Amino acid sequence: MPTNVLVAYGTTNGSTAEIAETIAEVLRKDGLTARARPARSVPTAAAYDAVVVGGGLYAGRWHKDARRFVRYHRKALAERPLWLFSSGPLDALAYARDIPPVRDVHKVMVRLEVREHVTFGGCLREGAHGWIARMILRGGQGGDFRDFDQIRAWAARIGHELTG
Repeated sequence: MPTNVLVAYGTTNGSTAEIAETIAEVLRKDGLTARARPARSVPTAAAYDAVVVGGGLYAGRWHKDARRFVRYHRKALAERPLWLFSSGPLDALAYARDIPPVRDVHKVMVRLEVREHVTFGGCLREGAHGWIARMILRGGQGGDFRDFDQIRAWAARIGHELTG
């Protein structure tokens, strides 16, 4: 039974990190050792029994740190249970229906045996980094569209699958 789980993430403004921390917290409550870490700071995925990788969506692309992480660690990821998540839509669309993975994520799903991918709503707050983020906020499109009940439920399914 896998017990040591990595939740690696790529984020620019921190909202994807908050999702990753929530996932790790739920997994710990299920009796697993789970750690959320920025994808760029993980030296090896081989030290973990299972992996969850998440990335924020920016202009239809998965965060560069998440993309680089799966590319660099692809051999280790192919040998362990793997789940993916994206965060990004700045509206209620993420809980209204399943959103298909963006191209970057779809490629990973084809190359590796990904158990599941889900897209959660995103969050963009005042003070966000980046020109595009500031333009979105000026246009009144910011806000927090994450559904933490949905995030916790998804993490619980992963935990049950790993401990089941």
